This record gives sequence, structure tokens and C-alpha cells, in this order.
Amino acid sequence: MYEIFQNTEVAFAVKTDAEVERAYYLFRIIQSQPMVKIGSKLTQFALAAHLPVEGLIRTTVFNHFCGGVTEEDCMPVIDKLYAKNVHSILDYSAEGKEEEEAFEKAAKITINIINFAKEKSSMPFAVFKPTGFGRLELYEKVTEGHVLTEDEQAEWDRVIERYNRVAKAAFDNDVPLLIDAEDFSMQKAADDLIESMMVLYNKEKAIVWGTLQLYRYDRMDYLKGLHQRAIEQGFYIGMKLVRGAYMEIERERAAKMGYPDPICATKADTDANYNAVLKYMFENIDRMSVYNGTHNEESSFLFKEMIDNAGMAKNDKRAWFGQLYGMSDNITFNLGALGYNVTKYLPFGPVRDVMPYLIRRADENTSVGDQTNRELELLRKERIRRKL
Repeated sequence: MYEIFQNTEVAFAVKTDAEVERAYYLFRIIQSQPMVKIGSKLTQFALAAHLPVEGLIRTTVFNHFCGGVTEEDCMPVIDKLYAKNVHSILDYSAEGKEEEEAFEKAAKITINIINFAKEKSSMPFAVFKPTGFGRLELYEKVTEGHVLTEDEQAEWDRVIERYNRVAKAAFDNDVPLLIDAEDFSMQKAADDLIESMMVLYNKEKAIVWGTLQLYRYDRMDYLKGLHQRAIEQGFYIGMKLVRGAYMEIERERAAKMGYPDPICATKADTDANYNAVLKYMFENIDRMSVYNGTHNEESSFLFKEMIDNAGMAKNDKRAWFGQLYGMSDNITFNLGALGYNVTKYLPFGPVRDVMPYLIRRADENTSVGDQTNRELELLRKERIRRKL
């Protein structure tokens, strides 16, 4: 571990003793893959059967990984984080909705957050998921180049309109907008839409930001192509870098559909790809803005060293660090204490609607054992420090 990320007093300064204990026992549970799978199934069953479990979920896993049910619910958390120089990105995390009404609601909530954020220095970005604005199957059809029916074309036009409406609100209010990445099967359609918004709204700086999942080995080539088009057409690029969140799904789909696996062969290959893209973007910081969204200490330290060695201001708005709320506080708060631009993704939404997100978080932590072990090691260290 890197020394600058080892100060647990700083890392857990905003957590009460009770919250440290809850986090410790929560990650001990997450450490057990069978327990996570059983717990996920039982939770899904209980919610489907309308059993009274939402209160229990709210006081345990929900409150650890989420800011609240509504935007207003999140304000005490936002203020608490900002007191430690940690910014918040409100992320409406209701997943699995497939109705036009839900897509419209997500667009309106994103615009509300933009309007809210323009008055709050603690909230530097707004964010949305592509499938929050349209059906996965529709993105897949557009990605694969299928001819759409008349109804599908009208539906896709509504997706485009939502992107444009939200991107224009971001531009008008000078609030950068992060757009997440999702499945390989639909990502090209989302990438093309995001690029069209960059062309419209990134003429002076990065307002619209895409996301690169760097467990995909083709993302450097995609970025270099986008960079060339940005130079030719005169727009700026903003990108959030992540390793990726759908590896098992991607590999299963590739095997089933008979196309090459789009994921790097090994974890080491993914790490190398991530750091190479991070370096490429920083070398082209005059045209690109970077959101280094990682729980990996090496990539976090590497980006910090790039900023320091270039003589850039630590709070230069082209360079951001980010982690998910409830994870990697040792990276977030220690970098925040040093004055760098740091954020927490702060999911919110009704408990029932956010459960798919929470189950995915638990599954990811279980599959990445090093992450969970590191969380536990740091929490153990902090528990001992507080007792002493």
C-alpha cells in the first residue's frame, strides 16, 4: 500500500464509532461469497413479497453505500464530506426501469440536480446512466445497425431529445455532466450520442463527459480516434476512466453470441491499459479533462504524481479523482486533505429501486477480494486506533 493512503484517522474522520463498526461487519459479510449470494436472493424475495425489510436495509447496507432516498436526504452527507474537501456527485441509482415514464423522470431528476449543483461548490458534476434514458434493447439495435421500426425510431428520437435537453441544461448552468458506460452490446450507440453532445456543447471546455471502461482492450484506439475528431472539429473531451463493472456478463454474452471477448485477458492487462489511457489523456490535457474514477491505489498515486510533476494546481478543474461512497475512504479523504479535486459518487433513490445497484456493489466487492480485504484491514487499524 502507498504511504499517503494509510492515515486511517483522516480516512474515517467523518465516521462515528458506530459507523466504523457497521462498515467493519458489513465488509466481513461481503467477504463471504456464499453469504452475499444467499443474502441477495433473500432480499430480492422479501422486497418482491412486500415483506417489511426496507427499514433493516436502510439502516445497514443502504446507509453505508447511499446518501439517502431523495436529494434533500443527501444534504447532510454532502455537507459532512465537503467539510473535509470531498465533493459529491449525486447519482440517481434506480435501475432496471423500462418505461417511458421512468426515463422522463430520470431526465427531470438529472436537470433538477444540475440546477441544484450550480449553486453548490460541493457538487461539481451531474451524472446519468444511458439506460436511465432509454431501453437497453433499443441501444443494442442502434449499436448493431438494425433498421428501426417507425415506433422504435420515434422512441430513439425521444432518447436523443433527453440527452440534448440534459446536456443543454448542463451547458446553460456551467455544470459538467458525466455519462456512465454500460454493456458492450449497447455502448457504441451511447458513445455516438455522447460524442454528438460533445460536438455541440464542448466548444470551449469539457461540459459533456463520457466514460471509458478500461477492462475493454479497444478503448485506447477509440479514444485516439475521438481525439483526432476533436482536433478536426474543434471540441474538447471529458472522460471518466473506470476499470469496468460487467466483466462476467460480457464474457458470457461473447461466448453465447460467438464474437470475440471484448475484455482484457488478465487483471494485469486491465491495469496496464488503464494506466496507459490515464497517461495519454494527461499528456493531452490541453484538449482533454480527466476524471480518474478508481479504487486502485497505484492508479490514484500515478495521477497524483502526474499532477505534481507537471506543476499543475491541485484544484485544476481538468483533473479529478473519484471513488464510490462507502468504499476506499483511505484514497478519497487523504487526497482531499492534501488539496486535490476529489469526489464521492453518492447514489440515492427509493430503497426498493436502488437494490439492484446495492446488490451489484456487494457482488463486485465479493469478486474483487483484494478490495474487500483492504477495506477490512484499514477498518481494523482504525478500530484499534480509536480504542487506544
